[in-house]
Amino acid sequence: MISRARKALTVGVISGAAAVAGVSTLAVAQAAPQSAHNAAQQSAGDANPPYAVETFDYPNAAKILREQGILLRKGDGHIILADCQAPDGQDIQVSTGVNHPGQTKTGRYCFKVTGTGKTGYLTLELPQVYNIMTGDVAVQADLTSAGKTQSVDVPKNFTKGVGPGDNPPAGPTVLVELRVKG
Repeated sequence: MISRARKALTVGVISGAAAVAGVSTLAVAQAAPQSAHNAAQQSAGDANPPYAVETFDYPNAAKILREQGILLRKGDGHIILADCQAPDGQDIQVSTGVNHPGQTKTGRYCFKVTGTGKTGYLTLELPQVYNIMTGDVAVQADLTSAGKTQSVDVPKNFTKGVGPGDNPPAGPTVLVELRVKG
């Protein structure tokens, strides 16, 4: 008889301990009530983030100007400055009287056309330009000279003299835009 009472007592103690452990676990798992400030933060965080505004500014333009001597202003990302020594970086080559230690080829800046190669634009400022060469892309180049802007079409796989390299030679020119025309 004592052993039955002992068993019942043991089962009761174990059941009680399990019940206490379960209740305390449930109480800990319950989230603490939120203050009005926290609730406002959460609902603000649930809202859609603000829209990003793309300015099309060329990334790291100030650093590139310092290191390579060319001012890249804006673009759509389909014409990018490239290494003139790399075979895939010669879609557009621009010859200039500017000799900067950061150039990969003296007197020349090269550009790679990305994406489909059918469209792209880049605004820049590159003085003393006298020659534009293209690979498998046709390009429209805007140049300024003596306060006037001139557009020059350069077909695929072609070399076009501009400014002092034109026939007849013109004054010094500044390349201000490259546009790929598909």
